[in-house]
Amino acid sequence: MADVLVTNGRVITQNGDRDVIEDGALAITGERIEAVGHTAEIVADYDAARVVDADGGAVIPGLINAHTHVSDIVLRGGAFAADRGLYDWLYNVKRPGSVAMMPDEHAVAASLYCLEAIQSGVTTFVENDTEVVWDTPETIEAKLDIYETSGIRNVYGAGFADSPPDEAFEALLADYQIRNADTEHPPADHFSIDTDRAIRETERLIERYHGSAEGRQSIWPTPIVLASSSARGLREAYQLAEEHDVQTTMHIAEAEVEEADAGLSSIEYLRNVGYLGERTLLGHCVQIDASDVRLLAESGTSVAHNFMANMRLATGFAPVVEMLDAGVTVGLGTDNANLNDTVNPLSDVRAVASAHKGYHRDPGVVPAQTALDMVTIDGARAIGRADDLGSLEAGKLADVAIVDLDHPHLTPCPDPVHALVYAAQGFEVETVLCAGELVMDGRDVRSFGDPAAIMRDAAAVGADVVERVGIE
Repeated sequence: MADVLVTNGRVITQNGDRDVIEDGALAITGERIEAVGHTAEIVADYDAARVVDADGGAVIPGLINAHTHVSDIVLRGGAFAADRGLYDWLYNVKRPGSVAMMPDEHAVAASLYCLEAIQSGVTTFVENDTEVVWDTPETIEAKLDIYETSGIRNVYGAGFADSPPDEAFEALLADYQIRNADTEHPPADHFSIDTDRAIRETERLIERYHGSAEGRQSIWPTPIVLASSSARGLREAYQLAEEHDVQTTMHIAEAEVEEADAGLSSIEYLRNVGYLGERTLLGHCVQIDASDVRLLAESGTSVAHNFMANMRLATGFAPVVEMLDAGVTVGLGTDNANLNDTVNPLSDVRAVASAHKGYHRDPGVVPAQTALDMVTIDGARAIGRADDLGSLEAGKLADVAIVDLDHPHLTPCPDPVHALVYAAQGFEVETVLCAGELVMDGRDVRSFGDPAAIMRDAAAVGADVVERVGIE
């Protein structure tokens, strides 16, 4: 006896052999997959209270978004965020807007984010919260409460900046902010926090929230960027991850010039201070060379490739092909919602699988299977969860998405992996289960109220924040 059967699907297992089972099925008991096989076999062996008919759709592991930001989703859709470089966008749009938001506004943003993520087939996302003001934990709590309600998994990266900005950085910041002098900018040291307190507050969050929501919530220590992180803060963030059996993440090598010291690359510096390792997930890694790639591979450090954000900010192509060739685990992140402008991994994976071919002038790099791996099994490896997420196998957690293949743009479909990567756009996801629970059925997200109301609230919050802060 099982609790749920998923039947009549094209099951893309993402197992070690990357088996695709035509007319396949899953038997789910509790929060885990009990069996995977052909529909006739599963139906003969199991009865269940609920049967979900995939009706020929692609049954895939729930997608994993390995690097994202949530609150700025209400700041998207406007020309004020477009056609800016990294620091111009960050310090004139994203940061001023996010800092000005109240806890209830962050909750509205989190609701919209989760609604879109679920409708895109996402069952796990890693939020890098880089605007944490530790004196006001209500903002963190407001978002985590929404994530618990959502029914999907979240990793909350509690960002901290324990190295105050120096005079050179403050001068650089002023040069960028003068473009929008009337915008209400937070001071350069707005997020600064003592190292001891940063580690203590992060540990408090881990002890309170990690493993909550029936195991769906995780907390990671998250130094924000190299420029605002001390060597001790980096080292103790990794040690804290070890102590609590979690991971740690940060942004690295995104800007064109980011060196720890003359002649020392950012990756070498992280190696030297003890931050590289199997518990580390680095976002971006655009400005790195062959030596850095080798260090990532040797240390077992994973990377979140934020392709669309890098393209929109014109920061360049991360050497993903070289990383993959070296054996580095690479997941995919949609990054900032007001920059991408979606939180839809299937949309991004299509671009990743295509653009790297053009950049390298080699049609064989990043094949469709590799691209799908980035948002499933390799995404799970990148966040340290390959033992229970990222593939449809007996014993793994039942995080599942069903993609309707009955669309003109997906017809014909002899190879569903090819179709998912090169043709699907994300809106075709019909059903989502997380830990065996039905989160979305027929595009109806069950964990929230009226989607139209969420969208109205988010639009109102976004307009109010833009006006209040003077973003233009």
